[in-house]
Amino acid sequence: MDVDIRTVEHELCRIPEVNAARIVTSEDGRPTEVHILASSEKHAKQVVRDVQSVAMATFGLELDRRVISVVQLESSSGNGNGNGASESPGSKGGADTDDHAPWEPRYDPTRTGEGHRIVVERVAPVRHGMASAVEVELRRGSVSAVGQATGTTAAASMQRIVASATLEALRELEPGTARVDVESAGVVRIGDRAIAVVTVIVVVPPYEEVMAGAAVVRAAGEHDAIARAVLHAMNRRIGTLGAG
Repeated sequence: MDVDIRTVEHELCRIPEVNAARIVTSEDGRPTEVHILASSEKHAKQVVRDVQSVAMATFGLELDRRVISVVQLESSSGNGNGNGASESPGSKGGADTDDHAPWEPRYDPTRTGEGHRIVVERVAPVRHGMASAVEVELRRGSVSAVGQATGTTAAASMQRIVASATLEALRELEPGTARVDVESAGVVRIGDRAIAVVTVIVVVPPYEEVMAGAAVVRAAGEHDAIARAVLHAMNRRIGTLGAG
């Protein structure tokens, strides 16, 4: 395709609600993934439509809404350790369900435990030949929980293992998250920054809700960022799921 993708990304960032954009292409230059980091002022589905409109009107580039992933960061977010990011179920994959189902109250961290937000205490990956084990410790106030997961040493596998271990630790603090599973985990580059992005599936019959979280990779490394992205993804649902 005769389109400069970096120019498209720059143009998408001119949309008022879009803070960053990253387009991944196939060998023939066709967009296969479009990652958008946006504010929460506008509905995620409208952000997707705006992205499609700008790409088509400016470059004649047709973007399938199913490849567009929108992660929204709230302006009131704290240190990125579990609050402030969510993804509309329809912002990736094109589902037409509402973002805020009637059974989905907003999470207020002061309602749970000792009134403290859940944070990542440590992430400890251990390699044994072709196998890997990861231990993640989460903390809420004075209460800590440790989760473990195993898998292969492949880079993509390690990212998912870290996410799974984080969920295991989270289940000790919030038993209702037993109905949550990791869908995907990875690290993408947006501009000059590496961003950990995680999607999880929350099963509340008859619904299946997809949540997304993002965290900037800091000095602690991408595994720490993956763990924080899991908490980011679970922000709206922690404390609202029953243990059943």
